[in-house]
Amino acid sequence: MPAKIRLTRQGRKRKPFYHIVIADSRAPRDGRFIERIGIYDPNTNPATIELDFDSALNWLQNGAQPTDTCRAILSFKGVIFKNHLLNGVKKGAFSEEEAENRFQTWLKEKEGKVQAKIDQLLSAQKDAEKEIFEAETKINEARAEEIAKRQSALAEEAELAEKKASEPEEVVEEEVAVEAATEPAAETTVEETVVETEVEKPEVTEEVKVEAEVVEAVTEAAAETAVEETLVETEVEKPEVTEEAEVVEEVKAEVAEEKVEEKKEDKKAEEKKEDKKAEEKK
Repeated sequence: MPAKIRLTRQGRKRKPFYHIVIADSRAPRDGRFIERIGIYDPNTNPATIELDFDSALNWLQNGAQPTDTCRAILSFKGVIFKNHLLNGVKKGAFSEEEAENRFQTWLKEKEGKVQAKIDQLLSAQKDAEKEIFEAETKINEARAEEIAKRQSALAEEAELAEKKASEPEEVVEEEVAVEAATEPAAETTVEETVVETEVEKPEVTEEVKVEAEVVEAVTEAAAETAVEETLVETEVEKPEVTEEAEVVEEVKAEVAEEKVEEKKEDKKAEEKKEDKKAEEKK
C-alpha cells in the first residue's frame, strides 16, 4: 500500500490544529506516522501553514497520495505546481531553467495575493477599531455635555441662594411697609360691605310684631292641650297589678334559682369525673 500525506489532529476541544504527516494508509488517523513535514492551523485568518517544501515534493514524486485537504495545502504552497513542472522537464517539454522561472513568477503572484488579503484584513480591522473609537468619543462628549449642564445648573442655584442670603434689610422693610399699607385698605372695604348689608335689611313694623305674638300664643295653647291628652291616655292604659300576679312572679323567681343551683351541681359533678379520669391516666 502506498504512503499517504494527511493530517493528524492536535489541540484542545473546539480549537484544533493539525500536523501534516507521511503515514501508511493502513494506520489510523492519529496513529503512527513515518515523518512529520508541516503544521496547519485553521484558527487564524489567513490560515497558518508551515511546510517542508523539499520533503513534501520528494514524497509526492515517490508516489505518496495526499488527501483532499493536504492536496489543497500543497497546491497553496506550490508543491503540486512544482511537481507538474518537473514532470514536464522529464518529458522534455521545457528546460529546468524555464521551469524554475515559471515557478518563481507563480510564487511572486501568489505572495502578492496573500499579502493583499492580509492588507485587506488589516485595513478592515483598523476601520472597525476607528468606528468603535468614534462611537466611544461621541458617547464621552455627550456625557461631558450632560455633566457641564448639571454643573452650570448647580452653580446658578448656588448664586441665587447667595443673592437671597445677601439681600439688604431695606428691601425687607419695604416689603413689610407694603403689607402694612394693604391691611387697612382691606379693613375699610370689609366695613363698607357690612354697612351696605345693614342698610339693605327691611324694617319690621308694629303690625307684623303683633301678628307674630298672636301666632306664638295660639301654638303654645295647642301644645299644652296635646300634652294633657297624652297624659290622660297613659293613666287610663296602665294595668293594675293584683296580688295573684305578685305570687306568680315570686314562684317564677324561686324556680329560676333552683335551676341555677342544679346547673352548678352538675358542673361540679362533671369536674370531679374529669379529675378522676386524669388521675387514672397518670
